[in-house]
Amino acid sequence: MSNITRRDVLAGAAALAVGVVATPALADAPPPFALDEVVDSGHRFFGALSRGLAETVQEAARRWGLPNGYVLGQEASAAFVGGLRYGEGKMYTRNAGDEKIYWQGPSVGFDAGADGDRTMMLVYNLPAVNAIYRRFGGLDGSAYFVGGFGFTALGADGMVVVPIRTGVGARLGVNLSYLKFTPHATWNPF
Repeated sequence: MSNITRRDVLAGAAALAVGVVATPALADAPPPFALDEVVDSGHRFFGALSRGLAETVQEAARRWGLPNGYVLGQEASAAFVGGLRYGEGKMYTRNAGDEKIYWQGPSVGFDAGADGDRTMMLVYNLPAVNAIYRRFGGLDGSAYFVGGFGFTALGADGMVVVPIRTGVGARLGVNLSYLKFTPHATWNPF
């Protein structure tokens, strides 16, 4: 039996962006976070990569508006044609406070490499905290060596999750993937 824990697997790297079209926010959704709040939180989380973070958050806001939640955490992934991604962090919302959250998911495509990332996920159109516990699918592309900074977008039921990643690794490819969010850690990516 291995003593490797999920936390042992998690670390810091990056991914490239592919968009998903968002639907308008729901009427009962909590108020969104201001761009300055999200950027300030990201500055504290990402540290020296603040300029790239600010530009990425501004691009996400241009495409999808203001988020009504966000996640700060870390993740690790590896792929050779098929791949896996595991992460953990804390989700911040206006009306429900902070909540520990985990994510995992498979990918399949022309993809090879591994990376460890510090991750900030902007969450759009989240009607309630429990609505995050589902699968968010999308297309992901990566082309970097050593490390990088980028974002992608994943969608489900009118909600959009935009992971912004920075860290280390080497990855090249394009894949179809999803992230499944859970309230407890699990090794099962499906």
